[in-house]
Amino acid sequence: MTQKVETIVIGAGMAGLPMALRAARHGDTVLVEPGKLGGTCLNRGCIPTKTMIYSAKVAHLARRAADFGVETGPVRVDLASVVARKDLVVSSIRSGSERAVDRAEALQLVPAHARFLDAHTVEADGTRFQADRIVINTGARPHVPSIPGLDQVSWLDSTSALDLTDLPRHLVVVGGGYVGCELAQMYRRFGSKVTILQRADRLLPGEDPDVSQVVADAFSAEGIDVRTATTPDYVAPHPDGGMSVAVGDDQRLEASHLLIATGRTPNTDRLDLDAPGVATDLQGFITVDAAYATTTEGVYAIGDVVGPPMFTHTARDDAALLYRHLYKQEDITIQSRLVPHAVFTDPEVASFGLTETQARQIHGDQTGIGIEHFRGVAKARAMDETAGFIKIITGPDRKILGATIVGPEAGNLIHELVVAATAGLTIDQVSEAMHIHPTLAEGVNAAAGGVHRPTS
Repeated sequence: MTQKVETIVIGAGMAGLPMALRAARHGDTVLVEPGKLGGTCLNRGCIPTKTMIYSAKVAHLARRAADFGVETGPVRVDLASVVARKDLVVSSIRSGSERAVDRAEALQLVPAHARFLDAHTVEADGTRFQADRIVINTGARPHVPSIPGLDQVSWLDSTSALDLTDLPRHLVVVGGGYVGCELAQMYRRFGSKVTILQRADRLLPGEDPDVSQVVADAFSAEGIDVRTATTPDYVAPHPDGGMSVAVGDDQRLEASHLLIATGRTPNTDRLDLDAPGVATDLQGFITVDAAYATTTEGVYAIGDVVGPPMFTHTARDDAALLYRHLYKQEDITIQSRLVPHAVFTDPEVASFGLTETQARQIHGDQTGIGIEHFRGVAKARAMDETAGFIKIITGPDRKILGATIVGPEAGNLIHELVVAATAGLTIDQVSEAMHIHPTLAEGVNAAAGGVHRPTS
């Protein structure tokens, strides 16, 4: 049996779900999703991790209570209760999505995997669905690296690491990107011994080196063992339980738990993309143009399945732009959009646009740089969170090319500069805007006022 509809959406992540709900306003729509609504962000990523990270920060502040003149007793983390709270937050948010799908009269949810039969036909749960318009949003999953012996031990990924109810004695984290750093610090604050093995020569290698150094210093102060330019040679079960991780020069780390955080792999292997002729890159990410069109007419792809940047906010923007393109006939492109991102370590890291390194490569001595260290911001000193800085990068015309903030509330503070850059403001207009005292945002104002070109 073949059911003809207006639109087929494969995957109910943070791009596919809103895409399907909007498409259903214009005609019969099928949403194919084998798992829970909300994709990685809601169920295995953004929401659960940040919920647990906040619990870890509360534990960290409780241990530091005396620094603020507050007396407390011994601090103990009940990890099972932390996980239960996380699950409650996630389920409460997901229930809203479930209600929205239930209310959409023209939307049919099919809880199954989908595979292409041809450019216009998808099979799911024994039924063939046909449409002139198909949108793929199957997302990505944790990448599994080739480490000898990995198949002989039990190991964690970014999903299973959120469901532990017993605290790891010694957690070894393979990977020093944003996922590895966030989870490493979280478990250290819960009370675990933590070691990070990072293949690159520094943590968060996508950021400027001075940002990586601030995070590395913070981790060192909290007792996290960071080993850069290091990868596991092999892992093996340990006779006393857990595992032994070999890291070169006959060194062995005795770990109770091993977390693999080495990137993402696209969920394209079950789609049978050869049938419609949809092209992918060498890693399996779907190839799209600046308007999300694949190499097959009528088939589009949005969200993590098309590769970096893989963020919830970009996925939501993908859905909004593609909807306007397909249903309102607007010309859209992602070529010039500004994409901010944040790493929810403590201190937080947030940035957008060009880094200082990139800007200097393009504009040389015409690059303007303004930096304000949080130790000079009164509110940061009152909070005793003075690590880090605010850095703003401008071009020859004093327009904002990018910004990086590493410090308290970086993920919130960056938005002032994102809006300014989107609106095409000069850095002088930002510096002239009055900022409330005492706030962390005063640091943005000070950094903007200090933008200058190097004289040497």
